Amino acid sequence: MIEIHPFGNFIPPKTKYLMLGSFTTKPKKQYEWFYANGRNHFWPILEEMYGLELNTKEKQQTLFVRLEMALADIILSCERRNNSNLDVNLLNIVYNTQAIKDIVSKNKIQKIFFTSRFVEILFRRQFKEVIMQFPDIKLITLPSPSPRYATMSKQEKILCYKELLPILDNNYYIKLGIRK
Repeated sequence: MIEIHPFGNFIPPKTKYLMLGSFTTKPKKQYEWFYANGRNHFWPILEEMYGLELNTKEKQQTLFVRLEMALADIILSCERRNNSNLDVNLLNIVYNTQAIKDIVSKNKIQKIFFTSRFVEILFRRQFKEVIMQFPDIKLITLPSPSPRYATMSKQEKILCYKELLPILDNNYYIKLGIRK
């Protein structure tokens, strides 16, 4: 059965960064937003890293607006072998080509972050012309937030994300009443 990405791309008004994942996981009940699978460590890593509670779609989107970071998946539609969420079991892939090209060309993207080596490889293979057209954009691969990526502990992943992702300015924390 062909699945089409359920929520498109998130592009804040001012976008300097782009976070690319592969394809949304199969929902247990219904899709809420990116990385909704309770086993995935993406939001818990960002919660710990930024010291914020990110338990709703609105809070997650607010963070990405503050970071000036778009969020998209590299795959627009696909089928799953064995009904599996694993990236290696995604078949008959249709890439999110036009949307990603538009995000990069219509914004002043400085860095593209990949949520895994798998996504980076797909991007380098499918978006060679984007890489050539925008050679100054830094391409950065984050450790996969999937619990299946056990080469690093969650704490090690948090430290790596802290090193690589943009920081929030102190004014944002002050507005929230959080001391940093």
